[in-house]
Amino acid sequence: MSGVVYATPPGIRGLELDLYLPADDVCPPVVVFLHGGGWRAGDRRWAGDVQAGDLFAALLDAGIAVVSVDYRLSSEAHWPAPLVDVLAAITYLQSRAEDLGVDVTRLGLWGESAGGHLALLAAVGASAGDPDQQLRRAVTGPVLSWYAPTDLTTCAGDLGHPVTDADSRESQLLGHPVTERVERVREASPALQVSAPFVEGRPFLLLHGADDSFVAPRQSQRMRDALHSAGAQVDLRLLHGAGHVWTGSDTARQEAFEATTTFFSRWLLHPADGDTTTCDR
Repeated sequence: MSGVVYATPPGIRGLELDLYLPADDVCPPVVVFLHGGGWRAGDRRWAGDVQAGDLFAALLDAGIAVVSVDYRLSSEAHWPAPLVDVLAAITYLQSRAEDLGVDVTRLGLWGESAGGHLALLAAVGASAGDPDQQLRRAVTGPVLSWYAPTDLTTCAGDLGHPVTDADSRESQLLGHPVTERVERVREASPALQVSAPFVEGRPFLLLHGADDSFVAPRQSQRMRDALHSAGAQVDLRLLHGAGHVWTGSDTARQEAFEATTTFFSRWLLHPADGDTTTCDR
């Protein structure tokens, strides 16, 4: 199922999602995937240089559905628009789960690069204007991040770049340099918004290329430290020889793909005894 419009913000294109269902599985768990592109490029059909269908194949084979989501880019709207869109997509999925044939009581979040940043924000209880606490309580499943920026106040500095660059990806997301309106920058930084009630005991997997020159590995380390302090179950893996989008190492790319399938299979395929699923309603 492709090109499903889940929201139509005023004055902008309809925002779409694609649903990938495993063969012969009835009411499978589902992972919401968010693409990268520095918040200013990319779409739901690609993850770096990999087509979405190829990226999701192993999850589908394992019996896990995937919803790949478009969100507003920085040329269309500034922060917090993309997070608002991600939450709207999750709300749409939750409200139509039975019609779509997925079990949203077993729902995971996964994003790469800028999409990983948004997945982490949706998971930790960050504000998107007027926070919807009921929705936040509902988004409680496992979370996977590939090479995500997590602290916008330090992204440039971690790479040795000047933080005053008004043309940086994070400045374009915000609509102003990261040195201005510091509280707003902090609100857009998942590592600075971790709230124990949302993450305590919850599984997180952070994967990052050790040689990433676009988003420093230190960004995932910052996120790991914040999650650990709040009581989350967090695992950080730095994949040696790999740059951004796993460039430079086919071994690291394969390791990332396998770790992704293993992680979501562990946490989504075996609901606890007595749990009520979407399918039981």
